[in-house]
Order: sequence, then C-alpha cells, then structure tokens
Amino acid sequence: MGTRAARGFGQYSGVARAVERIGERWALLIVRDLLGGARRYSDLKTSLPRIPTNILSDRLKELQEAGIVRRVPSVRGGYELTPLGRGLEPVVLALERWGWSVLGDPGEGETMSADALGFALSAAFRPDAAAALPPTEYVLTVRGAEPSAPVSVSAIVVAGTLDVAPVGAGALPQPRRRSALEPVPEAVLELELTPSELRALLADGTAAVAGAFAGDGELLERFARTFRIEPVGPPSGRAGAAGAAVA
Repeated sequence: MGTRAARGFGQYSGVARAVERIGERWALLIVRDLLGGARRYSDLKTSLPRIPTNILSDRLKELQEAGIVRRVPSVRGGYELTPLGRGLEPVVLALERWGWSVLGDPGEGETMSADALGFALSAAFRPDAAAALPPTEYVLTVRGAEPSAPVSVSAIVVAGTLDVAPVGAGALPQPRRRSALEPVPEAVLELELTPSELRALLADGTAAVAGAFAGDGELLERFARTFRIEPVGPPSGRAGAAGAAVA
C-alpha cells in the first residue's frame, strides 16, 4: 500500500509547503530523533512508544519521498536525515524551546526518551556562556513514574561546543564522539532528576534543585549557566500594536 499523498493548502508559501512535508502527526518527532544520528526502525519505535507501527512506516516513507530522510545502507533497517532534513534543526530547536514554555508537569503515562532528553539539552545550550567555562561533562539521568526505566545522557561541553550522547542501559552504540579529542573534561557533574525537576532547573537555575542536590555546588552553577531555556514572554508593545492595527 502506497503512502497517502500530501494534502496541499493551495498556498504558494514557504510555511504552507513546509507543513505539507512535515506537518503530519509524528513527523517532527521522527525528525527530532534522527537529528541525534542514524536510527533503526526499532530504535524509533522504542523512542516513540505510542506510535502505531503502520504509522511509523508511513511517516518514514513520506519523509523519504519528500527528500528529508534516507535509508542507511551500512545500518540494517537504519534511517538518517538528508542535508535537506538536517536543515530543519534550527526549526525543531526553536519549537523545543517554545514548547518548554507550555510544557507543565508530565501527564499520566508520559515518558521522556534519551533522544528527547538530549535534544532538550541541545535546545537549552548557551555556547557563549559555555566558552568562558572549563571543559565539563554533565551526566543527567531522568527517572519517570517507572523507577526501573530511567534514561541517561552524557553532555560534554568543551570551548563552547556541545556533544550529547545517550549512555547507560539500552543506549545506542555511538561513533567516536567529537569531544573525545583534547581537552578531555576533568570535571564531571552527575544529576538524577524527575522530568519536573529538569524543567524547573532549565527554567529557574540552581534554585530549583538546591534542596535536593548535595553535590558540588560550583558545578551545578556551571550547569545552570551553560543550559537554560528562557520562557516565552508576552509580545512587546510594538508587536501588540501591530497586531491590533491588523485586527
């Protein structure tokens, strides 16, 4: 059975064309996970446990037909983003930052995958602040409602660059990491948080976890300077006035 043809909006518009290609349910989450590197079909299904298998297959076919995703011959059942697909990175990062402003606490049954955790850190990363700080590795573990199924990532920050990779049980094998080159970070901060604590830490800094963290306070402060997602504020007076004029 072929994939469903994209429904056009009848608009000669960049936004309209983009939504025609990536606006279907689950498509952007597949792109988000593939921004972390090549993934097998089974890896994507594990990261997106609620996606029906037939929908995952359809979305992958649609994204391939749109030139956004391609198969990886060297990885059995593997997929990766094309250069066109990787061009979506700043768009998906901006959506991630906007989404944290309306995230709230996790709903019943909501989980966080290692890919989602790593992408959140990428969205929160502040290279200018990190460039002034010593090389550091941050190992974050997020535990959900099921204590037996935490997810962990290692985020290595060197000279204003970030390298994030899943670690721990069930982590995908990774190629040689960019930050495996010199200098190797000597400082390591390990944090174990709930999803709500992670949201508070990225939004409010060290005050959010001060009572629950007994480790190196200087390293925690370094993390807060390196990773932060500013909440989306109300529109400025100028934007509001423009909107009122249009209305």
